[in-house]
Amino acid sequence: MARIDLDLSHSYVAHPKSDEDYALLPLKMSFEDGGAYALLGPSGCGKTTMLNIISGLLAPSQGTVHFDGVDQTQASPQARNIAQVFQFPVVYDTMTVGENLGFPLRNRKIPEARIKERVGQIAEMLEMSHQLNQRAAGLSADAKQKISLGRGLVRDDVSAVLFDEPLTVIDPHLKWQLRRKLKQIHQELKLTLIYVTHDQVEALTFAEQIMVMSRGRVVQMGTPQELFERPAHTFVGHFIGSPGMNLLPLSVRAGMATVAGVTVSIPSDLSVGEGELKLGIRPEYTRLAPVGEPGVVSAAVENIQDVGTHQLLTARLGNHLVRARLAMEHNLPEIGATVGLALLGPQSCFYRNEELVA
Repeated sequence: MARIDLDLSHSYVAHPKSDEDYALLPLKMSFEDGGAYALLGPSGCGKTTMLNIISGLLAPSQGTVHFDGVDQTQASPQARNIAQVFQFPVVYDTMTVGENLGFPLRNRKIPEARIKERVGQIAEMLEMSHQLNQRAAGLSADAKQKISLGRGLVRDDVSAVLFDEPLTVIDPHLKWQLRRKLKQIHQELKLTLIYVTHDQVEALTFAEQIMVMSRGRVVQMGTPQELFERPAHTFVGHFIGSPGMNLLPLSVRAGMATVAGVTVSIPSDLSVGEGELKLGIRPEYTRLAPVGEPGVVSAAVENIQDVGTHQLLTARLGNHLVRARLAMEHNLPEIGATVGLALLGPQSCFYRNEELVA
């Protein structure tokens, strides 16, 4: 395994003149040896570009890539000793499952006894032991992608294993099983794993550290809990969560707060800076409360959805919609009723110029 250090930017344009010309804006970051990371963001944010630069499939237009302190900027994927698993399965149909899994090891002249041992270990982890002698040609897309995952994991000498949205073709129920398996494999083998996805559930359940990307920038790097509790940028608050964070205009003057046009007093134990801000609060922390209490605004109920595990209340506050996640046994108001929503409290986040105010 290896520590990977990036200090670079990348543009597919010969002479970039503005931020819009960059696939990756200047960044400096590190992946620790043995860590499990996710690059999370919408299509076009730069996450696959970063992965391909790490693997050596792409050279950065500016800057350097270091593995364990050694400059590998111009080195090939082979020289970097990288394993990469792509979005769609890449298998040899004429080979058996076992032969596919062992192929990277045979290429490196590993002794047959060690190949058999390692293939058996990975097949057991992926629950494919009973299919080792079956030809790949007759397998489903799900099973073929499991082979691709296994081929990426079978070598124990790689610097890192890179995954580029590897569960796209996988059945939804099997996705949950494979995410659990990948986490288990990481804990057992201590491989450096970097996982690209646009699916927040995949990122949050798999990775120890998540890098949320937007328009070529890493806007926040942190644990799943940090991204949920204290998003460093409004984009992270909106992108993480289902539904995302409630974001509302906030003006603070002389100890009073105006939230989306409604003025309320600020709770005495809450410190909020003066001026024009943006308030962020998760639906999970937005609760019903009596109108008139500090930090509580009145809003009109527009919709209530029964999601099975909870109720999702949507209320209108001026020109804005606010969502609150409520327990199933909660005594719910009628559609059109006016309710009090506690928006200012310990779980509230405050943003200036879209960035979290410390």
